[in-house]
Amino acid sequence: MEFGKLANVDDVDFSLPIDYIGNAQVLRKQHSTAAPIIYIGATGYNMKDWVGKWYPAGTKERDYLKAYGRQFNTIEHNTTHYRIPDTTTIQRWCEDTPDDFKFCPKVPQTISHARDLGLSSSDLRFFVEQMRVFGSKMGYCFLQLPPYFEPKHLPVLARFIEKWPAYIPLAVEVRHEYFFGKEGIGNAFFELLEHTGTCGVITDVSGRRDVCHSRLTTNCAMIRFVGNGLHATDYSRVDAWAERIRDWVEQGLKTVYFFTHEPDNLLSPELARYVAERFGTLMPEVIVRVPTEIISPGQQGTLF
Repeated sequence: MEFGKLANVDDVDFSLPIDYIGNAQVLRKQHSTAAPIIYIGATGYNMKDWVGKWYPAGTKERDYLKAYGRQFNTIEHNTTHYRIPDTTTIQRWCEDTPDDFKFCPKVPQTISHARDLGLSSSDLRFFVEQMRVFGSKMGYCFLQLPPYFEPKHLPVLARFIEKWPAYIPLAVEVRHEYFFGKEGIGNAFFELLEHTGTCGVITDVSGRRDVCHSRLTTNCAMIRFVGNGLHATDYSRVDAWAERIRDWVEQGLKTVYFFTHEPDNLLSPELARYVAERFGTLMPEVIVRVPTEIISPGQQGTLF
């Protein structure tokens, strides 16, 4: 993920913004008796460098997703951003993952980057049809809007959400700075999401602190956390998120998707393990899965 990255983060203020005053009301409106659950994952599983540490030694590429599913319970599925998968492929993905696993497929760029968000294209209908194949393993579809998508384009987004099927949960990320300015021009965006039950994505990245907002629009939070090679601040930032999410859970937050980004995805499991441990310590009532190293140096082991 190149968006918002900095070469040096030593002088960045990583403080989380003050909790939005309206969050408690949002969570009260969407009260649920379901037990809270936190899904923690990375952004890809085809990682040869994880073999022998996070995947068992000798794991073949065809089994990477199976090994990934033993460690994580969700994935920010970028594959769908570039190609709409066929039914057989999705069925195989589902078969290769545990029952509690959730996919968060990214909406194809032919839709997300189109002037009308694909409303005049057959891609949108086909993509939605294919997403139904995930069944119970569907988490949230993730619409990542381009940096040039401004508040003035919100009517298009409103039409898109109106057409989007309610049975597929949707999360939306915006990047244009106008959505986060002090003049409050982005309020209409968050109000649209809240009114339609759409999750607003929070992106925590060093070079764009404005996109790390604190506004909830549903009783689900999706946080994309971009680390800096396990810099000391990666851990302190996670600590701050653990406290913030604990507060939200106490107020009624039911679901969290927390995706760890690290350069080239190499160190994402290390960061995800820290996230799971910290969250589990502060919120013992919340379900989390802690990634564990499969093999220690000098040992042998198999998974399949």
